[in-house]
Amino acid sequence: MSLSVEQVNALKQAPVEGMLPALAHRWSPRAFKDTPVSTNDLKIILEAARWAASSGNSQPWRFLVGVQGSETHQKIFETLVGFNQSWAGKPGVLILGFAESKDAKGNPSGYATYDLGQAAVSLILQATALGLATHSMAGFDHGAARKAFDLGEEYALGAVIAIGYQDGPSAITNEQMLQREIAPRERKPLSEIALTSLGKPLEI
Repeated sequence: MSLSVEQVNALKQAPVEGMLPALAHRWSPRAFKDTPVSTNDLKIILEAARWAASSGNSQPWRFLVGVQGSETHQKIFETLVGFNQSWAGKPGVLILGFAESKDAKGNPSGYATYDLGQAAVSLILQATALGLATHSMAGFDHGAARKAFDLGEEYALGAVIAIGYQDGPSAITNEQMLQREIAPRERKPLSEIALTSLGKPLEI
């Protein structure tokens, strides 16, 4: 029997009492409907990224936003590896994040990609809060993306982010992908990531 969207989301929810709902519910499905994302929702999502924190308020992030049916969407889609192309054509929006790797004085910025990550997380959590699903992908051809959008080495590439409406797992026909879709979320224990010194967990 196939799981519903609600059932699979219950499996994926982080079991942490008191966590912000958008954080607890966020995960990365591959089953998407081909329903368009409204212009208003997309604007709010991008505003969330715009207001993210950055080093020295430099705001080095940029987002190439491809709405389904647009040339930008097609260009981003064509850079994806085959595994991602098998499902990422349905989400209403594909976004390629990148950052200016030099500061205003032309010096290398050590925090540009960190700041891009902060903006991307803000974008993703806002989408989650609006009832949308997201999936970030490292699986794309960086060289092809640079060529498609004329992005020189002065720009650091982030991930491609799919945004859309989640569908039930039955929409997935690839068995391996389906098993990943319905498997409970797993994370390293807190003792491995919260430390007081190298190898010494924080006691909390």
